[in-house]
Amino acid sequence: MNPTLQRLYDGWLALLEILRCPFLLAVRLYWGINLVIAGWGKVMNLEKVTGFFSSLGIPFPQLNAVLAAGTETLGGLLFVLGLGSRIVPIPLLFVMGVAYATAEQDSLKAIWTDPDKFTSAAPFEFAFAFLLVLLFGPGKLSVDAWIARKKNAAVRE
Repeated sequence: MNPTLQRLYDGWLALLEILRCPFLLAVRLYWGINLVIAGWGKVMNLEKVTGFFSSLGIPFPQLNAVLAAGTETLGGLLFVLGLGSRIVPIPLLFVMGVAYATAEQDSLKAIWTDPDKFTSAAPFEFAFAFLLVLLFGPGKLSVDAWIARKKNAAVRE
């Protein structure tokens, strides 16, 4: 490869590496805060959420309302902090899967026939953000990274 092109490409990769951390932080903050708000809204209106879950045919609607509200609130907070970021997205993805399977059935059924309908459903963006962090980690600006740095420093001592 041409040395100039190689330098440009290497510089491009270095810039992308620098941008990874703030990007992952922005993903965690934006979708995590929105999830905490949604979860807290459920916590504060459990009776209404229970009725909605009941209308969707979700078994044990009161228990599931409490579980969804708690998972969204606590999971969203942990997601924002980047704590347990290789585990926390799993129950959050499950909650989004249940949302698709119940409240967004038409959108889920349209995954291949009308992808715009599928991707414009509320659970999609949350699930996408959770997958990003699950697969790529929370970034260096997270509690997980801070713990790892502390652990590595202790091992070197």
